[in-house]
Amino acid sequence: MTTARRLATIDELRSRPCGGPGGAPGFHLAELATSEDFWEDDGTRRALAEEQYEAERDGLAALLTARWGPPTELDLWPVLERSLAGESLPEPWSTLCAHTPELSLWRDGDRWIGLGVSQWDKELPLQLLALVTTVDPPRA
Repeated sequence: MTTARRLATIDELRSRPCGGPGGAPGFHLAELATSEDFWEDDGTRRALAEEQYEAERDGLAALLTARWGPPTELDLWPVLERSLAGESLPEPWSTLCAHTPELSLWRDGDRWIGLGVSQWDKELPLQLLALVTTVDPPRA
């Protein structure tokens, strides 16, 4: 997917009502890119893919920063720790914190737009994710 297509996907998510058909209550999540898996990898391919996906996230983030200003960086590890300790967290945050260590977030009206690099486990594919939500991020 090209950068222009990724921006168009984010804009399309922003145009949808949150909680409508095809979206979970209060948010939309899109995979902008998905890597291969890393089952037979010694760590080399995964490291290269992670660098690539972070660079793609950063390039897209620069374009979103031109629209909405500097992002808020949200570290989701403490959110995961709170979730594992039994705290009830709203979606999308309770699931995102399990596979996306950090998000860049921009505010646009009543919505948050987020970008992050996700990976459920070291052998599984990396994903460049875009999030649009009306649910405020959890406090640190």
